[in-house]
Amino acid sequence: MQVQCTKCSRPIALTDIIESSDGRLSHVDCDRPQTLTPEERSLVFAYCSEHAVAQCLSCNRQYRFEELAAGLFRRHTNMCPRCGTDVTENIRAHLFSCTLLPSEVRVRAKAVRGAAQHLVKQSQQVRDRSDVLIREAEALLFERLRALREAMSWRTTS
Repeated sequence: MQVQCTKCSRPIALTDIIESSDGRLSHVDCDRPQTLTPEERSLVFAYCSEHAVAQCLSCNRQYRFEELAAGLFRRHTNMCPRCGTDVTENIRAHLFSCTLLPSEVRVRAKAVRGAAQHLVKQSQQVRDRSDVLIREAEALLFERLRALREAMSWRTTS
């Protein structure tokens, strides 16, 4: 089973932008779980506004951030204006490698993203382990109930 968002109950993917509150994970924006974080958007505007930040692999074209399209009702952002492909992960990869960002900022951005992915993985492992423990407890309970029923039936026939 996948870890679910505590706000929208949808599964949380490793590529989703998450937050943690009281040990519970949720999407930062449930309508757009894979969009850039506000911090990532700030970095793009501050350091990368004058050059291409995304390449659409479908169209083989590069775009500056302000050239990217947004979908109907703003549910999707960072889309290729030509074919509509989501290039969010491409922008994020650019941020992690752009030489115009100070190296310390790049390292910290990677660390934050890595920590979020680690948290999702760790939550998934804990959930998987708890499922195994529940199944083991249910099997043990079933076995004990069967043994109890056998003992009761043995007593009534004696």
